[in-house]
Amino acid sequence: MIEVQNLSHHFELGKKGNKTTIQVLKDISFHIKNGEIVTVVGKSGSGKSTLLNLISGFIHPTNGAIWVDEEKVTDFNEAKFADFRLKKMGFIFQSFQLIPSMTAYQNVELPLILNGESESSRKQKAMKVLEKVGLSQFGEHYPSELSGGQQQRVSIARALVLEPPLILADEPTGSLDSDTESELLQFIKQLNQELGITFLIITHDEEVASIGHRKITIHDGIVIEEAVNDNEL
Repeated sequence: MIEVQNLSHHFELGKKGNKTTIQVLKDISFHIKNGEIVTVVGKSGSGKSTLLNLISGFIHPTNGAIWVDEEKVTDFNEAKFADFRLKKMGFIFQSFQLIPSMTAYQNVELPLILNGESESSRKQKAMKVLEKVGLSQFGEHYPSELSGGQQQRVSIARALVLEPPLILADEPTGSLDSDTESELLQFIKQLNQELGITFLIITHDEEVASIGHRKITIHDGIVIEEAVNDNEL
């Protein structure tokens, strides 16, 4: 599902003639098979979020290549990658990223609108996925009327509504209490088992990291370990 090959990235700070180069990722390579849950762990500043942004196409690497679903996405222009993201990737964020002026239903419906689907198709798919995450009765509620766990489930529903083969999650439990975190992790495992969705999860939390089939550890921009988890998913 994902192949990362000799990936490096740096940022340049300062003005022309007085720039400082900060190397964030240093020649890393790994792969993620279709249907896996893989977690990427590391301390703040290790390069985890930069890696996710590179795979998502929000930034372009300094060197190296990335394949997603057998397509070399590092060759895409911005417009092609935007279309690819819409159809192939779902996203779950720590801060939920829900639009506060929209109901739960409208937040979930939005990717379908961007995909050009008819109103009847949108209603059928949005309600189906809200039911899947256990929130069919909360479709007309606004994010402010929902608990943190419910808001995160709405964001998962939005990520699922176009049935992408890959979901990228950035600290998905970071805004949740421990009980809600455990519930959400079980739900991610359930989605993986029932739907075969591939998950790449960025985290600094070892409990979150333990749910994956494999764990990749990054330190100072380098992959220092790849380990198979011994838990039964």
